[in-house]
Amino acid sequence: MENSNNNLNDGSITSGDNVSFWIDSTDIIAFEKPTQDIKTDVLIIGGGIAGITTAYKLLKIGKKVVLVEDGFIGSGETGRTTAHLTCALDDRYYYLENTFGKESAKLAAESHSAAIDEIEKIVNELHIDCNFKRVNGYLFLHPSDKDQNLDKEFEATQHAGLDTMLLNHTPSLAEAQDQRCLVFKNQAQFHILHYLKALSQAIVDLGGTIYTEAHAENITDKGATVNGFEFCAKHIVVATNTPINDVLTMHTKQHAYRTYVIAGKIPKGSLPYALWWDTGDMESKWVAEPYHYVRIESFDDEYDLLISGGEDHKTGQADEEGIPEIARYDKLEAWTKKYFPLLDEISYKWSGQVMEPFDSLGFMGRNPGDETIYVITGDSGNGMTHATIGAMIITDMIQGVENKWEHLYNPSRITFKALGDFVKEAGNMATQYLDWIAAADLNNTADLKPGEGGILSFGLRKIAAYRDYDNSLQAFSAVCPHLGCIVQWNADEKSFDCPCHGSRFAADGTVTNGPAKDNLSKLDIK
Repeated sequence: MENSNNNLNDGSITSGDNVSFWIDSTDIIAFEKPTQDIKTDVLIIGGGIAGITTAYKLLKIGKKVVLVEDGFIGSGETGRTTAHLTCALDDRYYYLENTFGKESAKLAAESHSAAIDEIEKIVNELHIDCNFKRVNGYLFLHPSDKDQNLDKEFEATQHAGLDTMLLNHTPSLAEAQDQRCLVFKNQAQFHILHYLKALSQAIVDLGGTIYTEAHAENITDKGATVNGFEFCAKHIVVATNTPINDVLTMHTKQHAYRTYVIAGKIPKGSLPYALWWDTGDMESKWVAEPYHYVRIESFDDEYDLLISGGEDHKTGQADEEGIPEIARYDKLEAWTKKYFPLLDEISYKWSGQVMEPFDSLGFMGRNPGDETIYVITGDSGNGMTHATIGAMIITDMIQGVENKWEHLYNPSRITFKALGDFVKEAGNMATQYLDWIAAADLNNTADLKPGEGGILSFGLRKIAAYRDYDNSLQAFSAVCPHLGCIVQWNADEKSFDCPCHGSRFAADGTVTNGPAKDNLSKLDIK
């Protein structure tokens, strides 16, 4: 089944041309647009799991809350996740021990476990039908990894207080019956948009206000301008996956990666509900070593859906490995069928954006230099739990309660032991400015077929061009309005992606992912 919709590429329903299973199986979660100026206790910007959870928790303690979302609820990266709920983090616990110390690694494990518990608590208290299940998670070695690292990780997870054990095989994994794995017990999974839909209704029932198709700009410590109206607040929470009120500070600390997902039907009950991950490619050129992740979701009475993700690369830099975005799905399908041969026809394909912090832990708390502006960002592939931790921390901060995880996730922190990775990522970012003098990928707009885009050079000018399905031509400056990198055409999601800081723009030039705050500048060309 082809699930791409040519009318969705403005970013309002989903931040890409491909539609995820979650979006396809959920009615659009929409509310009214703003019609007047607003005063409130807390203004939350962003209608994904981070913003929605924060709004719900603040309303529960009696705060007056207004939430604004540029598109619709879950239309950003939350709707493009695979919705693993796990304390098995992207980066190994032995790395966290070395970087932050044993006590901090234990706090990280505790916080992610608590986030799963918090989601389960909300599901139960609101009686949400979102297929929430407690499951086991299985971490097995990538062929490039060393067997001894699995033992190191087991030891580190034990130090961190997690319920783990080693097995001499990986359950349900074909061609790897003798493959050892580390079992993370009591993990979970759910249908993320069914969860957000119920949580959004609970916010309204508690007296909160949600606006969709509500674009926030001019964010200050007093509030923001939303669709031309002034929204004033005592506290402002920016929960947009990447901060939009910051030009540089946070964007030197985290880096944007694209990750790919396929999903296909398998006979119901043929595989157990569980989470599987490999340990990642140790030989990858990317600092955030890409790994694969798999889970099962209920589909209907006859079938389950096998959902598999991976094949990551830095946003706007797929060409660095010579593997186009679209070809990533083929690689992912080959890997998945090797280990899960029951997968036959692919029903869904989509990609998402992951913000990788330089030291592997997210940034949740006060925005650097601000007292009343808070951020939740740096999900590092664990967005569901990171966002929930962020909501818990910020709720405590706003009511003046000390949170024991606050220091660990402080956005102002400097982690000296991770400076090597910081330098590597900064170097990669700097080299992207060479695109100003690099050859364009188009010679003439006549080369563009309907539904295609590309970059042209006119002297020192770089032009982003897109030919729509009605054969009309659109053109924009290819210079990202954030910090001046040259955007690249993403033929898979039909977007222009910035290789420096991960800003993304729909085919019509509309910004769909920050840190850029403005659209690409429209040009008239012949």
